[in-house]
Amino acid sequence: MLHHRSASAVSDTGDRLLTTGDVFSPAQFNLFTREAEPLPVEVPDPADARELRIDDGISLVKSDDTSQLILSGYGLFLGKKSERLIVRKGKDVVYQFPFFRLHEVVIASRGVSISSDLLEEVCARGVRVSLLDSTGKPYAMLTSPMLTATVHARREQMLALSDSRGLTFARAIVSGKLKNQERLLRYFGKYLKQSDPERFGAVEHVANALRAQAAKAKQVRGEHLDATRQTLMGIEGSAGRQYWDAVRIILAGRVEFMGREHRGATDAVNACLNYGYGILYAQVWGAVINAGLEPFAGFLHVDRPGKPSLVLDLTEEFRQPVVDRAVIAHVNLGQALRIEQGFLDLETRRAIGDKVMARLTATETYRGKQYQVRSIIQMQARRVASFLRGEGEYKPFAFKW
Repeated sequence: MLHHRSASAVSDTGDRLLTTGDVFSPAQFNLFTREAEPLPVEVPDPADARELRIDDGISLVKSDDTSQLILSGYGLFLGKKSERLIVRKGKDVVYQFPFFRLHEVVIASRGVSISSDLLEEVCARGVRVSLLDSTGKPYAMLTSPMLTATVHARREQMLALSDSRGLTFARAIVSGKLKNQERLLRYFGKYLKQSDPERFGAVEHVANALRAQAAKAKQVRGEHLDATRQTLMGIEGSAGRQYWDAVRIILAGRVEFMGREHRGATDAVNACLNYGYGILYAQVWGAVINAGLEPFAGFLHVDRPGKPSLVLDLTEEFRQPVVDRAVIAHVNLGQALRIEQGFLDLETRRAIGDKVMARLTATETYRGKQYQVRSIIQMQARRVASFLRGEGEYKPFAFKW
């Protein structure tokens, strides 16, 4: 394959390469029209780059084992052909993906169409389809109803809202989140120890405070969750303010970050965090459904219409090792963050999505063995179900720093 910057180049086999800037698409020469016609792009080898650009506005991002596919680009059409998912742009098939290597499809932009034949196929195979809005927040998830055909765990989940199990689980969620906040601060703080001892000392002070707050959360006692939720939320809120103050210290000199904003964030760091959390939510939501649990009946987070409280509960212990770590590292490396009309631009979304996926497929120690983080999320969801059924205790996930 020749590397050339012209509108089209001819390879040594006589085929042509359609290019857009520095982006190459394989093509073959049509003897009748004497034009280069696009060929379908096969899935690259797992050792290849994680992101594949087909054309301007079209990006296909895969995880290390090629099982999670993120698509963004107006005008894409997703369909089925034999044993493969196909991606069309206009009449041209520009990408193919075998179903047996597919775990999840994430549609991360507007203007993407999908066929009913493909939906039937992915549901039959247990492959989720998640749809994200422009901020990265999932607004729909398509799965087979047979994945949630059991009711035992759901019944126990509802009963646990009124007994000690609800308090025990909420207490574990808060203490686990604070432990991971502490560990993430120590992970990034160690790079300041030699270069900036003053900033290192400030970050270390907050990390020690978070350790004390986590121990305090473990000691919360009460008859049931409703009587203690405010106490736990108070500890979590106080710790959160300290944590984000320390993150601001870590990012000082790289970007202006005044603190955490959830909705309507206008600065790039918060926009990146919100976008990354949206991808994480989709992963946790799928795990909760696969575990046979009700996503909208949480414990720490109160029930509200349209609020997946249990998803938010389980997400808490994975925010730091998955999203916060990815975004802080992105900023510390001096990589670009851009906002256009109040939203992250396409390049920044691609970069953050790529890094969050890399964290989801990174390995961490879990119960003495190495697993990908996304597998740990699924196992933790199943541990929640087992705990609610009275089949063991629930321990939050804590990553090694």
